[in-house]
Amino acid sequence: MSLAPYASQPAGSRGRRFPEQPAPTRDAFQRDRDRIVHSTAFRRLVYKTQVFLNHEGDLFRTRLTHSLEVAQLGRSIARSLQLNEDLVEAVALAHDLGHTPFGHAGQDALNECMTVHGGFEHNLQSLRVVDALEHRYPQYDGLNLSFETREGILKHCSRANAERIEAEEPGGVGRRFLDRTQPGLEAQLCNLADEIAYNAHDIDDGVRSGLIGIEQLAEVELFERYRREALAEHPQLGGRRMLYETIRRMLSAQVYDVIDATRAAIEAVAPRDADAVRQAPPLVLFSDAMRQQSSALKRVLFRDLYRHPQVTQTTGRAQVVVRELFAAYLGDVREMPESFAARADTPRAVADYIAGMTDRFAIREHERLTGQTWDALRFEAARQQDPAGEGDE
Repeated sequence: MSLAPYASQPAGSRGRRFPEQPAPTRDAFQRDRDRIVHSTAFRRLVYKTQVFLNHEGDLFRTRLTHSLEVAQLGRSIARSLQLNEDLVEAVALAHDLGHTPFGHAGQDALNECMTVHGGFEHNLQSLRVVDALEHRYPQYDGLNLSFETREGILKHCSRANAERIEAEEPGGVGRRFLDRTQPGLEAQLCNLADEIAYNAHDIDDGVRSGLIGIEQLAEVELFERYRREALAEHPQLGGRRMLYETIRRMLSAQVYDVIDATRAAIEAVAPRDADAVRQAPPLVLFSDAMRQQSSALKRVLFRDLYRHPQVTQTTGRAQVVVRELFAAYLGDVREMPESFAARADTPRAVADYIAGMTDRFAIREHERLTGQTWDALRFEAARQQDPAGEGDE
């Protein structure tokens, strides 16, 4: 398939931090994707939480399956827009490599632990993984990915961190956060595909878990419209088939909406190449109506799923594990592998080590260091959340 002139062209890549000879059978972005798939951090995603802990059910999404779904949606949209599918896939597969165990609960706890040491951002951590923490090659640390893939991985960044990156890599991936410019279209697309994917699969996992029901989702226009449409066409449809068909139609509607809205935005700006895209406003987007519907869905998921008592109880235990692991390793670096224990910046080394853990390894390490089992932690989590006991009846 021929690429649009404003797509990211492999031959026009800004290159790698450490120059390499081109591969004979793969372009730069295909090579990036392959390096990501073979990385240790990518394999660990299979045991990292999306919403539900990996051991709570075999069919709930993990960071790995989420990343695969983002890649599928991203490639489908990229193909219609004549964007670079291989670059979209590379960014999608790598965008969560820096996520901590236990999902956002682990990230929040680790950021709290690192407050006086520069904080913790999972997007920045994903970049650290591919730039420094993977040790696979004799010539350099990291995976030595192309600029465009690294640009897409770093979708959020605080100004302080952007300034630090800029000091180390002038004109590099931190520059746009200081100039307030945009990444390439493939990076913009992955950001939106991420949102589409997690909204859809959190509905599926939420219903499967029993924590949210169809009646709660009936107030969500984006869900209810396609449920009614599916039932009108298949009146006898029920159970999981009905849920799957509703989500399938939701996904299709959002994909087509992004394609149409993005085409209109590109036509209005008419960027001549990928660099012109970076100087334009965001161009990969929902229509206004779809953006409002997606936001309404997120509000219901936040209220009824992410804040559900069963989820927050698990969240509390996860945060205890992360906080106490951080304190234990900071107190005695010998409890970490030598490659982390020997580093001069101990707090960041501890954060890197914890962020790389899977859920189950973090639980095992916490039990080894503290003697507390995962089941027993629910009492400690409740105590930390309500230290005065004011929530007791």
